[in-house]
Amino acid sequence: PLKSVQEQLKGIPKETTVAVTCSAKFGIDRTIEYVERLAKEGYRVRPHLAARQVPSKEYLAEFVERMKGLGVKDLFVPGGDAEEPAGSYTSSAELLEDLATMDHGFTISVTCYPEGHPKISDEALFQALKQKQSIAHLMISQLCFDPKALVSWLQSTRQAGITLPLRLGLAAPMNPAKLADLSLKIGVGTSVRFLSKQHGIVGTLLRGKFYKPEKLLADMGDALVSPEMNIDGLHLFSFNQVTATVDWQRKVGNAS
Repeated sequence: PLKSVQEQLKGIPKETTVAVTCSAKFGIDRTIEYVERLAKEGYRVRPHLAARQVPSKEYLAEFVERMKGLGVKDLFVPGGDAEEPAGSYTSSAELLEDLATMDHGFTISVTCYPEGHPKISDEALFQALKQKQSIAHLMISQLCFDPKALVSWLQSTRQAGITLPLRLGLAAPMNPAKLADLSLKIGVGTSVRFLSKQHGIVGTLLRGKFYKPEKLLADMGDALVSPEMNIDGLHLFSFNQVTATVDWQRKVGNAS
């Protein structure tokens, strides 16, 4: 929810689903403000609701009614990056339990971490995902640039009984130095090191090239379309590089 968003939206087709993040810096009110703008423009909006920023169940109920009034159909519920919770919710699982008692009608997405989380153990992540899958409708993966690690994680997750459809988190094409910097900030350092080694970020930058996300998809091979893997689509992390993202979507769509 940056001030430049309104101008960048002009190039996005109206049928696009647009996610609005909920950052610890700007807070939920900024998210709501931009959801209202986008909904009035006719976009299908997926607000992020960071559990650790929600002060109370009463606030959650008010948020739900406000989103319903705007015609919102999708909701993404991460735990969030706030160091101290604003209320009693310390995780998305806790908030989802209260959300399940409300008449909301949302398609609910939750997050998953193919390469782990810098502050949460793999076992805790798995147990949380197992707990949330009875309430959520799909999971969206954190960025991962290593196709083998991604496929391996998904295979083990399916074997362990997680059946939620996966919306594959994919970095949109952008300057590789910017991508590396943003990725490190959101805690995907392992994958950035893989990206640097395999794709030569420095050399790519000197040649003026962008990172191309379609290579990751191709390198996933048959797993990408395997019914057992249950990948039902892409979630593009544009990092507000909207024009480049839309251009890439069109080029890939025309090529296929």
